[in-house]
Amino acid sequence: MSVDGTLDAASLARIFLTRVIEPGDETAGRWLRERGPEELARRLREGGRRLPGATHKRWAGLLARAARAEPEQDWAAARDAGMRFVCPGTADWPAQLDDLGDARPIGLWVRGRPSLRMWALKSVALVGARACTEYGAHVAATLAADLAERGWVVVSGGAYGVDGAAHRGALGAGGATVAVLACGVDQPYPRGHSRLIGRIAEQGLLVGELPPGEHPTPSRFILRNRVIAALTRGTVVVEAAHRSGSLVTARAAARLGRLVMGVPGPVTSGLSAGVHELLRGEAILVTDAADVVELVGDMGELAPDRRGPVLPRDLLEPAARRILAALPARGTASPAEIARGAQTTQDDAVGRLYELRSLGFVERHGDGWKLTRQAITAGRQDHLRC
Repeated sequence: MSVDGTLDAASLARIFLTRVIEPGDETAGRWLRERGPEELARRLREGGRRLPGATHKRWAGLLARAARAEPEQDWAAARDAGMRFVCPGTADWPAQLDDLGDARPIGLWVRGRPSLRMWALKSVALVGARACTEYGAHVAATLAADLAERGWVVVSGGAYGVDGAAHRGALGAGGATVAVLACGVDQPYPRGHSRLIGRIAEQGLLVGELPPGEHPTPSRFILRNRVIAALTRGTVVVEAAHRSGSLVTARAAARLGRLVMGVPGPVTSGLSAGVHELLRGEAILVTDAADVVELVGDMGELAPDRRGPVLPRDLLEPAARRILAALPARGTASPAEIARGAQTTQDDAVGRLYELRSLGFVERHGDGWKLTRQAITAGRQDHLRC
């Protein structure tokens, strides 16, 4: 595209092809690679001899679409809607999409001001169930907000459930988010997300393979997922049943050599069954943004160590802990009994007992020793931690 917004012949040919060829069509992708966009567009316009790999029926369908395609009108409609068209090899094209090979998008329709290529360099996909639980929505929104605050771009599909929660979480944190749509990016779909999609267009990016006015279909949703997987450094699945489009995204990411991550859920929830299946295979368990960034971020971006609170007993020397463990939970014990329980001498036991008394763990009653209320409480906490 030139500075004044006009298109060169190759870009116009690609716009024509987005109207004729369905996303992810590897046979047509091979034609495009071998012949180039202008030659392939000319072949389809003129209705010549069918190309290798196409049946008579399919070729006739492509020619019928080509006869109705009007790329100049699509480009005019796109510009009126604030859209631009990004072609492979241009400055704003995310090179990681080339990993899709012949299934690479013909081009991408983009709505929003930021650079798609720059945003994609530091992006994470966050996907999951449409009919998610409150747990799934909370986890998705929190993860997205925390990733956005750390400077990561959150990519999802704009759908109900986990997708919507992820977009809202990133936007609410003042961060960046990209919605990859299975329809024309001038079409607010689903309709219930019209307002959200408008916010994403203003603060982030809407991206799609289909020309203006095109509607989604089940197959387009599935094929859209490969773009989400390829565009990002890794895919996080929050909730997904065994038959879920989110698992398609995750497996596409795995095939492309991207990281696949999963957030575990209740073992009783069918909406987490697909995630748990992933975690038994190619996925890595994550619970927060720090875990995700450690995996997809730069070297040295490590998650903090996970450990429980430090209890008073943790600060004692091992010998003192053995003496403390030798005291009964109730009543008193003599120094000789405590020494036998701790497998030490009576003199050592007496010395340790006085040390523990100064720290508030034990108290003396005549010739015997017993635990204080503080020590009993600390022991219960230590037992709960096991």
